[in-house]
Formats: sequence, C-alpha cells, structure tokens
Amino acid sequence: MAVTINKVSSDTELREISELADTVWHECFTDIISLGQIDYMVEKFQSYKAMTSQIAEQDYSYYAVRENAELCGYIGVKPERDNRFFLSKLYLRSDKRGRGIASLMLKKIFEEAENCGKEKVYLTVNKHNERAIAVYLRTGFVIADKAVTDIGNGYVMDDYIMEYTL
Repeated sequence: MAVTINKVSSDTELREISELADTVWHECFTDIISLGQIDYMVEKFQSYKAMTSQIAEQDYSYYAVRENAELCGYIGVKPERDNRFFLSKLYLRSDKRGRGIASLMLKKIFEEAENCGKEKVYLTVNKHNERAIAVYLRTGFVIADKAVTDIGNGYVMDDYIMEYTL
C-alpha cells in the first residue's frame, strides 16, 4: 500500500476532490441525515465552488489522499488566528476504511498544525456519526463542547466539537 497525502495545487485536482466529496458524503451520511440535507451540504461546503471560495477567502488548504496513485480521500484544514488548527474535512472512501489510511491522514494534519505553530486541532462531527467519533476518541481527541448550527434551508448541524492537544 503506497499512500500519498499532498497539498492540492491545481484546479483539476480540486475538481476531482469535489467529485469524490459527493460520492463519500452519500456513502457516509445516508443513515445519519436526509438525502436532501446531504445534497444541500455537499453543494454548500464540499462543491468545487465552495472549496475554491474557502481557499481564496478563508485560508483553507486541501490535501489529496491517494493509494497507489488513486484518489481515495481528502482533507480540508484551516489555521485559526488563535492557537488552534481547524480540521474541517477528513473523508475517505468506504472501501479504503479500516486499513490505517485515516491514521496517516490524522498524522499529516497534526504535522501541518505543528508547522503552523498551533497547539490544538479541533473539528466538528455529527453527534450520530459513531464510527468517526470512535476513531477520533481512539486517536486522543476529547469532546470539548456541543453545537447546533443553522446552515440554512431548514437544516441544522448537530455536532460535537472535538479537540486534540498537540
């Protein structure tokens, strides 16, 4: 297994990640939120247009995760103005889970956070996404808070805020 995790540097690569986002979200969230909310959230937060805007206006960086040169996951992160590093997106195709790739992805995130001089990595995770919560808890994240966020169109995100101290 040859896994690479590289910062996205081309428009083509970002488009490829946005296409993967649509696939992964429909794999991951169908038992947690409605199809309408999945489609809405993919368009609002995971589409090519959304990602391009996040990079240009909010200081996000995206990373392509490949196994044997095949795109299988992606990461979206953002350094905050304080001592924290925001892990906005960590997604992996379902056929690649349980093979240690997510651990490599988290290791990369921690390295990037340290390179930015940050002390903590934080994320939001749906309270019903038990698989992801378990992975984060095993890694050393703790549940720091809860948040219900209105994202428009009649939808809310009902999340835990999890934190990892570097």
